[in-house]
Amino acid sequence: MHSIYNLFINIIPFLTIGFFIGRNRPKLSEQISKKLIKFGIPLSVMGLLLKAGINIDLIKTSLLAFFSIALLVFIINSIKILKHSFSNFSLQLGGLIGNTSFLGIPIAIALLPTNTINFTIGFDLGTTLFAWVFGPIFLQKNIQKFKTFNHGVLINSVLSSPASRGIIGALIAYLFRIDSILGNVLWIPARIVIIIAIVIVGTRLGIITKDNQEGKVFKNELKISILLKLIIFPIFILALCKLLQFNDLQTQATVLQAATPSAISTILMAEAYKTNQELAASILFRSTVFSIISIPIWVLLIR
Repeated sequence: MHSIYNLFINIIPFLTIGFFIGRNRPKLSEQISKKLIKFGIPLSVMGLLLKAGINIDLIKTSLLAFFSIALLVFIINSIKILKHSFSNFSLQLGGLIGNTSFLGIPIAIALLPTNTINFTIGFDLGTTLFAWVFGPIFLQKNIQKFKTFNHGVLINSVLSSPASRGIIGALIAYLFRIDSILGNVLWIPARIVIIIAIVIVGTRLGIITKDNQEGKVFKNELKISILLKLIIFPIFILALCKLLQFNDLQTQATVLQAATPSAISTILMAEAYKTNQELAASILFRSTVFSIISIPIWVLLIR
């Protein structure tokens, strides 16, 4: 359990740096977010994919993560009472997109055998792909046009997403058989991207405290979104793992990823599209704090 808490402690210095940047230069986070989305996220996805390698376990958990999130988004928006509880896409993304890259993968590496790493990275990849394919569509101001999207628009969105560009880059590396070399080269830059993203989280928290905005946003909806992220979604994934007959270690690796707090990507997208920035930051901040308790409980339960 000590290793879990060390992982959270390692976030604090970068959050602190971002916090003071947000207090003094609030516009800087938006500028950095756009650069990360354009260049950093594809680099991070490509480095992670090349480092892990592509096999059936990675593909299986990628599909599990992607389609389980898609199914829950569909259910939420199809049932009136759920749609009322999750009144905007920021709440839905905050409750379903987990911080698997920075917290989920290190936790799994610390607690589980190395032969489960592809399940861990696969879930992260599926989550990341869904977030960066559909997140920008959901958060744009012309969201009402989404209902009239044709297949061409959707395909274009998929191909132009940051995660898709990272996957295409990885496939090209495999094609030219430079995947192992490039994977080692990109691994450190990929981790730096995540560190910069954590600084962005800190800047948003600094802006919130400076403007006293944190107490004004969606208090009841925040609680429901955090409940979905830390409890309901992991239970849903646990049930799917049992249904798909994952073994114990595979189930542990997958459920741990589902139990991570809200992802940094939700803030990056909120900053880039200027949509519910304070709400996204509040979900991430509070879910991260509560996950210090919930993740160790999940570790005990699934073991």
